[in-house]
Amino acid sequence: MPQVQQQEESSWSWVVLLATVVVQGLTLGFPTCIGIFFADLQHDFRASNSETSWFPSIMISLLHAGGLGMSFSFQAGITVLGHYFSYRRTLANALASAGVSIGITLWPLLSRHLLEAFGWRGTFLIFGGVFLHGCVCGAVMRPVAPMAESASPSPNKAPESGCLLTCGRAVQRHLAFDVFLHNQGYRFYTLGVVWMLMGFTVPHIFLVPFALSHNVEEHKAALLISIIGFSNIFLRPMIGLVAGRSIFAGRRVYLFTLAVLLNGLSNLICVISASFSVLVFYCLVYSVSMSGIGALIFQVLMDVVPMNRFSSALGLFTILDSFTVLISPPLAGLLLDTTGNFSYVFYMSSFFLISAAFFIGLSFFLVKKKEKKKKEEEEEKQMMERAREEPALEKDLNLRYTEEPVTQPHSKVTYVTYVTSV
Repeated sequence: MPQVQQQEESSWSWVVLLATVVVQGLTLGFPTCIGIFFADLQHDFRASNSETSWFPSIMISLLHAGGLGMSFSFQAGITVLGHYFSYRRTLANALASAGVSIGITLWPLLSRHLLEAFGWRGTFLIFGGVFLHGCVCGAVMRPVAPMAESASPSPNKAPESGCLLTCGRAVQRHLAFDVFLHNQGYRFYTLGVVWMLMGFTVPHIFLVPFALSHNVEEHKAALLISIIGFSNIFLRPMIGLVAGRSIFAGRRVYLFTLAVLLNGLSNLICVISASFSVLVFYCLVYSVSMSGIGALIFQVLMDVVPMNRFSSALGLFTILDSFTVLISPPLAGLLLDTTGNFSYVFYMSSFFLISAAFFIGLSFFLVKKKEKKKKEEEEEKQMMERAREEPALEKDLNLRYTEEPVTQPHSKVTYVTYVTSV
């Protein structure tokens, strides 16, 4: 398997990377433009903010949960990329996530233009044709060599029958519950990201309505999302290059934590003022933190989970994420309907992000401290065992020395008799 990775990494793997960039731009980049259609959907269906928020939340939730549609492209691209790259995996993930940035940049501008020309119904019909390009990207993702460890039963064992057993094996193969139970790093990271997404998706949906409610022109409001996406195009590869250095090996989770913390703090800027210049500054600061999250979220997952279990770990990871992604926009919409103040929406987002950053950072700090202490105890135990073995060895050597016969050196005396004649 390593030979395949090294060979592909210098040739076809870069084609796969390009396909993954396009896929992420189509899938993960698209939901950020939903805010452009928020007012039109709310007007046509005469719905409240909470009711209208169910539209983007269901779409993003299914994207993470793997039920239908874009989820097949998104999860397949992430998984295949991890098998095609080994030495440059961190950089590859960062470059692939730049596809999201390109999508965030282009989707709002395209959406604004098509919405004015064809309305939201005609625009969504055109979007369906654009998404068909994902089929071309999937065609270039050739299969890689099979993993050394396989979840399928060995040939000499007869397969056991039973619907429940078959379903159980399928769940074990595609959802890493065993890894979740036994791998502390994966468990804490997954729970932290699930909590983080309660606040992370909210600004993407409510930023444009927030700007419009403060008399920002429609084209300028759409430009705010494009500013975030355009900044991410350059920031994500840079963060990937920095995070890929050997000094950050095993510490990338702390970079991710800092990005989440900055993301939460940046949302408080919107509470200060809603002028266009302040919102542009907010978008720039938000872009830095968002780039760190986007470039590292899957790389940290690869760091804490073995690659032979990554696909199943990613499946469980995204399914759990889908629950919070599903409820967070309607919850924010309900808060907006109740209070009538967008500030509470950004307060809510900051709360979830900041608390998630502290949870992930402290959890990994304690886990690594525990592992270090355990390692020191094992080393101390080995030293004590060696210390007990050394006197026994010395005693054995002394015993052998005393049991061996000892020959003392002695001098030989020779008597010479002289006989004289008379």
